[in-house]
Amino acid sequence: MKNTYEINDLVNVDFDYRYLNDVIELLLKHEQIKNAYFSIIFVDDKEIKRINKEYRGIDKVTDVISFALEDMSDNINNDIRILGDIYICIPRMLEQATYYGHSIKRELSFLTVHGMLHLLGYDHMKEEDEKVMFGLQELILNEAGIKR
Repeated sequence: MKNTYEINDLVNVDFDYRYLNDVIELLLKHEQIKNAYFSIIFVDDKEIKRINKEYRGIDKVTDVISFALEDMSDNINNDIRILGDIYICIPRMLEQATYYGHSIKRELSFLTVHGMLHLLGYDHMKEEDEKVMFGLQELILNEAGIKR
């Protein structure tokens, strides 16, 4: 069995994002993830704001939200890991790429890796956890050849 994922583009982006496959595979290999399933969903400002308000109680647009299914206590243990869903707000991603002076490739890859690490249980609520997670993000992006 191999890892399976799908990218659902609900906003019809007008750029090629096939490079994400290499970034995703690199992260999965680095973290030794096998037999996993997850989804990445591209959404607009309105949808991410709705999700953020409904599930986090925050009534504003954000860049990425992850729903890690393995965090749930009733997750069924079987041969396939169902990791969850990552929602990426494409308009916010484009704004951030411009603001930070990053390419679209770099910003979308960063948000994808960030969301995936949340699915795998990483977090950045404490300073020491943030150092680990953000260090791993940079490592993966650098190994993928995606520089600032």
